[in-house]
Amino acid sequence: MDNYNKDLTPDQASAFLEVVDASLRIKKKAQFFSWLQGHFQFLLPHEVLLCGFAIGAGRVFSLETFSSTRYVTDAHVTIAMDEESGVLMKAIQSWQHTAQPVLVDPYLKDGHFGSFTVPKIDAGNLQESELRNLAAYGLSSADGSISSFFCFSRVAGELSANHAYMLELLVPYLHSVLMRVSEGMANINEVLGDGATAGLITAREKEILQWVHTGKSNWEIATILEISPLTVKNHMQNILRKLDVQNRSHAAAKASRLGLIRH
Repeated sequence: MDNYNKDLTPDQASAFLEVVDASLRIKKKAQFFSWLQGHFQFLLPHEVLLCGFAIGAGRVFSLETFSSTRYVTDAHVTIAMDEESGVLMKAIQSWQHTAQPVLVDPYLKDGHFGSFTVPKIDAGNLQESELRNLAAYGLSSADGSISSFFCFSRVAGELSANHAYMLELLVPYLHSVLMRVSEGMANINEVLGDGATAGLITAREKEILQWVHTGKSNWEIATILEISPLTVKNHMQNILRKLDVQNRSHAAAKASRLGLIRH
């Protein structure tokens, strides 16, 4: 399974140069998404990109989702991030352990295959998350902690070692661009200089935190976001656990201190 040619085809080499050149002109997140839909798709065709990027010491992340499909929602991402069975959590843990690209597909057997790793996952969680498959890789900080992590999902075709090689080529540029366009990174790093941890806060959880900060109840937030009160309650439980706080007011205060909400 590990036999493959690392030389790019002429078309791939041309697309790679276009991707690198275009990366230099990206200043905003909207441009980042457009970049992913251009020549990038020729090299690594996908529908969903989940980006976990460090905003401080340890495992402090801000999770961003870039999706071109309506089938994967924030609720699906929450399922994939479940601490016990979440397929995305398994991919992150596998990468941390091996420092290799991680591939997940129902047809792949788990194990180490030279240039990539296939972790043992919960097939039910993969199906429930609607992600279908994963091709993931990241970059570490000098102290060994995670700096950024990128997970491509709903990737076209069967995953192989060629996808692992493409991840190794593209992730450094993804990291550079995402760090450039992510708002408030410098301020957040300053706030978290004491090594506090904020867990993996999703975009939907940030949105809910924003409304909690304004004093809205679960029912009011559910009405505003057009989701069920139970969904809001579940998000709040995840938020309390990730921020390691006991109640809503403490969550809002800590989120404000960490720069997770706007004022």
